[in-house]
Amino acid sequence: MSILGTTQRDKITGFQGVVTRYCEYISGCNQVLLVPKIDDKGDYKEPHWIDVQRLEQVGSEVLTLNNGVTPGFDKAAPK
Repeated sequence: MSILGTTQRDKITGFQGVVTRYCEYISGCNQVLLVPKIDDKGDYKEPHWIDVQRLEQVGSEVLTLNNGVTPGFDKAAPK
């Protein structure tokens, strides 16, 4: 089951955001990048990497993007 696109909250700090990246390490310390919504002034807040075991899901909505027309960056991956 993928948690990409779900809203998660860090149980320790309360930091909350949408999961946009998942990173799995050989050591087993898997993390997600939580991207918070903009603040009341319309300013962006910094995303943070959080250990997966610290997360709790907020709501049931899963954000999806339609990448059919523009599937991603227009350059090849780095070598």
